[in-house]
Amino acid sequence: MKLEQLDFMVFIAYVIGLLCIALWISRNDHKGDRNTEDYFLASKSLPWWAIGASLIAANISAEQIIGMSGSGYAIGMAIASYEWMAALTLIIVGKYLLPIFLKNEIFTMPQYLEQRFDGRVKTIFALFWLAVFIFVNLTSVLWLGGLAIQTVAGIDWMFGMIFLAVLSVAYSLYGGLKAVAYTDIIQVVLLVFGGLFLSYLALDTVADGAGVFAGFNILVEKVPNHFDMILSEDNANYKSLPGLSVLIGGLWVMNIGYWGFNQYIIQRALAAKSIQEAQKGIVFAAFLKLLMPIIVVLPGIAALILFPNLTSPDQAYPSMMGLMPAGIKGLVFAALVAAIVSSLASMTNSISTIFCSGIVNLAT
Repeated sequence: MKLEQLDFMVFIAYVIGLLCIALWISRNDHKGDRNTEDYFLASKSLPWWAIGASLIAANISAEQIIGMSGSGYAIGMAIASYEWMAALTLIIVGKYLLPIFLKNEIFTMPQYLEQRFDGRVKTIFALFWLAVFIFVNLTSVLWLGGLAIQTVAGIDWMFGMIFLAVLSVAYSLYGGLKAVAYTDIIQVVLLVFGGLFLSYLALDTVADGAGVFAGFNILVEKVPNHFDMILSEDNANYKSLPGLSVLIGGLWVMNIGYWGFNQYIIQRALAAKSIQEAQKGIVFAAFLKLLMPIIVVLPGIAALILFPNLTSPDQAYPSMMGLMPAGIKGLVFAALVAAIVSSLASMTNSISTIFCSGIVNLAT
């Protein structure tokens, strides 16, 4: 896949527009006196649609888009179990955990542990999460994001990493959570629009222009095993998704830990206007999670028909992007970068939140 001049122009326009919107939000938000609640929890003013969109934007990044599409190419729709389990997990978190967090008016998960136990537990947990966010999450998203930009646009991965870091920091540190959350709405709109359009093009191309339903029927006919949701033991990918144990095993612990206690995820819900807005935002995020297999996995399955000789499954999504016309391709590339930037901005904001409230105790 090769980006054309129009694609780069569209992408540059997206970057400039994103920064302008973030700056506008930040300037309006800076009027009058501000405190740590304003910066870290957006003055507890986020509506449900901003919460839901921001949750998904923080969750989805390049490794998930390219990796899940590659898993669709190699394994099939069974990989969607992770997304649909996440949707159910979000409902559980919104119903049972979120009311407790909001009732205790906490900023961070370490702060909640301080209320439950003592300050030592809070400090240890804060240091642990800072180390994880900085040396694992942040670095891996930057690295994989740089590789994704190199794969799609042909730009050296190091320049890609620098660009992603500068762009995410440019508005997240100045504007706080409110700037991150409201710009995430744009990111998610781009992500959903680009993904649905790519799925449409993929299915229509598989059917030689006969439409998406004909294309889907052809996929089911030619690669029926890729639509098995529960893999049998004789499946070559059984070790990756071991049958029913995916749905009834320990993956639920990881899901609840990620969606319920991960600071850069749950912080959006903590910034809600009310418990009702927070729960509606959680439900909206769960709905968007249900769409992710259509947006990400389905193009990967279609790539198995259109590009059967790829050297690596992770080439599926970039190869499918080549189906798009100039301009739209740049918009989808912008959506891919938007997903990376959203995750980085969310992590940056959460790192500063944990550091200030858990280490230097500014957010009290």
